[in-house]
Amino acid sequence: MSTTVTSKGQVTIPKAVRDLLGIAPGSKVDFQRMDDGRVVLMAVGREKPASRFEKLRGHAGEGLGTDAIMALTRGEA
Repeated sequence: MSTTVTSKGQVTIPKAVRDLLGIAPGSKVDFQRMDDGRVVLMAVGREKPASRFEKLRGHAGEGLGTDAIMALTRGEA
């Protein structure tokens, strides 16, 4: 992805990159120069976004115990 630098030295971060890093209006970013000359953009002070599976993870509350489930599967309940 590429972008154009404005006369004020500003660039628009592509939406795919903003989404990947969780960058929203007001977010802080950091630029880090690597030994090989690359510059890396990083979101500052932000936790890694939860995966789509982590968002679904949870506990449904108290349910049936093992003995109750076994009784149901055997037709004893």
